[in-house]
Amino acid sequence: MTDLPTLPVTFRPGRTRVILLTAGVVIFLVISGIAMLLEHLGPGERLSFVITGALLFWVLAQLARVKVVADESGVTVVNIASKRRLAWAEILQVNLRPGDPWVFLNLSDGTSLPALGIQPGIAKQHAIADAKALRALAEAHSTTDLP
Repeated sequence: MTDLPTLPVTFRPGRTRVILLTAGVVIFLVISGIAMLLEHLGPGERLSFVITGALLFWVLAQLARVKVVADESGVTVVNIASKRRLAWAEILQVNLRPGDPWVFLNLSDGTSLPALGIQPGIAKQHAIADAKALRALAEAHSTTDLP
C-alpha cells in the first residue's frame, strides 16, 4: 500500500505553474516595454497596452492557480474558474487513465469532477505519484468515514 501523505497536502502542477507565471510576467513586461518605447503613442494608447499585458498575465495566473488540497475533512478542488469542496465520502474513485489530461474524481452523486491540480503534462511521473497518493487517501478515508 502507498504511504499516506501527511495532511493537509496540496497537489499542483509545479512546473506548469512556474512556466505559466514566468510567461505571464515576461508577456506583461514586453508589452508594457513596447508601449513605453513607441514614441508616437499617446497616454491612452500606452495605457491600453499595459492593460492588455496585465489582462494576459491575469489569464495565465488563472491557469496556474489550479490545485487539489486534501485535509482531514475532505478535498478542495480549485480549477480554472471554479472551486469545490468535497467530503471524503463523496469521492468514490480517483482516476488518471493513460491519455487523460488530468485526474477525474468519480463522485457519489453520479458525476465526475475534473481535478486539474494533478495533470501529467510536463511531469508525468509526478502526476502519477500524486494521483496514487490522492487515491490512497480517498480509500483510507472512505473506510474510516463509514458508520
